[in-house]
Amino acid sequence: MDASMWVAKTGLDAQQTRMNVISNNLANVNTTGFKRDRAVFEDLLYQNIRQAGGQTGANTQAPTGLMLGTGVRVVATEKLHAQGNMVNTQNPLDVAIAGEGYFQIAQPDGTIAYTRDGNFKLSNTGQLVTSSGMLLQPAITIPNTASSVTVGRDGTVSIELAAGGAQVLGQIQIARFVNPGGLQSMGQNMMKDTPASGLPQVLQPGVTGAGTLMQGTLEASNVNVVEEMVNMIETQRAYEINSKAISAVDGMLKFINNNM
Repeated sequence: MDASMWVAKTGLDAQQTRMNVISNNLANVNTTGFKRDRAVFEDLLYQNIRQAGGQTGANTQAPTGLMLGTGVRVVATEKLHAQGNMVNTQNPLDVAIAGEGYFQIAQPDGTIAYTRDGNFKLSNTGQLVTSSGMLLQPAITIPNTASSVTVGRDGTVSIELAAGGAQVLGQIQIARFVNPGGLQSMGQNMMKDTPASGLPQVLQPGVTGAGTLMQGTLEASNVNVVEEMVNMIETQRAYEINSKAISAVDGMLKFINNNM
């Protein structure tokens, strides 16, 4: 089979993968704390027919080479961790991170996952949990005698008691990573650390580059719908032109067969 057909096929596969990434971004446009992905491409190995700088005579060298590419592939899907818009909800249990960092969430298997989704709820024991019922770490328990809850920008959680007076319950800490792009998405707005992300640095909000907390606010997805639509059209056109390349090669082969 003609090599150009295989080259065009790699283009079709790569653009299909990119379309999957774009579709996932658009599907999560309203997901709290979602960070958009982008596909990263790289060219495949080259067939080196003639080496650049090779001797073409006793005293001459080839100024350029002859190298034929074998196509393209998607080598990675990269998370873009730009800040999403802040949405004011006026819910005292909604907390957003302004800046770098992730909330720490205890998983059923005892490990810690990380999220930007600060849409917290109260469990039946008064503990702060995610929408899926997983515990925020360090654990914060709101007693039923509390009349109001306050979360400071530095993560300090305090309450006003119904009988009067105030009480500090603890402090929400957040985790930073050297390479947040190396975090692995798990679904449910959760990510886990990997060797690429490095170990988490657990910090007090507002200290050593960690973001600050904003109560009564949620961080929206950082997906730009208009940008994703433009990317979708670009991907569609690239897919179409690779498909036409296959059709063109097929027509050329038919022409050869019909004239032999």
